[in-house]
Order: sequence, then C-alpha cells, then structure tokens
Amino acid sequence: MTDHVILLHGLWMRGFTLAALRHRLEREGYVVQLHDYASVLRGPEVGIERLLERARRLKSKKIHFVGHSLGGLIALQALQNAPEFARSRVVCLGSPLRGSAAARSVARLPGGSFVIGKSLDILRSGIERWEGPQAVGAIAGRLPIGFGFALGALTSPHDGTVSVAETELPGLTDHCIVPATHTGLLFSEEAAGQTIAFLRDARFARAA
Repeated sequence: MTDHVILLHGLWMRGFTLAALRHRLEREGYVVQLHDYASVLRGPEVGIERLLERARRLKSKKIHFVGHSLGGLIALQALQNAPEFARSRVVCLGSPLRGSAAARSVARLPGGSFVIGKSLDILRSGIERWEGPQAVGAIAGRLPIGFGFALGALTSPHDGTVSVAETELPGLTDHCIVPATHTGLLFSEEAAGQTIAFLRDARFARAA
C-alpha cells in the first residue's frame, strides 16, 4: 500500500509554499496532499477538524503528516484525538513546539495580536510534551536570519524565527538541526532528505 503524506503550511502562508517539498516527497513514491487552512482568521480548531476529515477520507492505514512551523503544532494537536492514526509518523519543520517567543513579542506590540490572529494561543503556549503513539521528529534550522531575530526575542541557535530550544519537545522520537532559515526549511535539500529518512525509518539520517 502506498504511503500518503499530508503537508501543512505555517502562519501567514498557503499550501503552495510547500510545492518544492511536495515534489521531493513524490519523487520518493509518496502520495502527497497539501492541506490549506486559515491560520489567522480562524482558530486552529477549524484547521484540526478539516485535517482529520481529509485524512479519514483517504481510507489508508499509512498516512503521515509533515508540518512547517504552526503546521507542526496543528498536526500534533489533531493526532492527540485520533487513535486511528497510531501508525502515522510526523515531521515538524521549525515548529515552536514549546511555544514561540517571537509570537509572544509580536503580541505585545500595538496591533500584534490582530496580526497573529486566532492562532496566537497555540503559538504562544505550544504543548507541554508528546505522549501519543505516533513517532514524531523535529527538524530545526540554525541560520539566524528573520524577523524574530530583529525583535530580540530568540536565544541562539535559531533560524531567525524559532529557536532550536523551542523545537525540542519532551517525548520526541528524534531531533536534528540543519543549516537553514525558518522559511528556508521549505526548500532545503537536507531538510527534505531528513524528512524522507524519518518517514521511512522513524529516525533521522546520521552522518557517516
């Protein structure tokens, strides 16, 4: 049976931003879908509900999830209440799983809460730990170029928007760091290769 992968974009983005990663996964034989959701105007509950509906319509026992930034948090929140996807694997690309210092800083600015929208709570708080049956891997970037750096909100190392420490969630199956900015994770050959390795083996590839 062919493995399916659902890709989830981050805050202020749309599904087409994941096109490069989709192409790389399809070359490896995965059937890939882009999951669009309203990251600002609607709360994560709507995106979670529609994600689960989409996954259930596939009627496959091999469905994996790859989320960039906020998308990783959406995927994990969805799977907490979806035992039928116990065999799924999840890759979080630059996701602030422990909560986002950059989001908290923006929210303190005039109009900042409006800019982040209804995803503010999940981005501000993150989740405490992962206790689900799914194997979850997190990929962090370490090229410090982005708006979070300008806000002075991040501890090093970071990808310009999310610090490495914010991606290190208790309960993860594996974690790795690649030389990429936050947005660059979507186009990084190394990040794509590590994503494929985790979906295949539930472990990231190690240097020889």
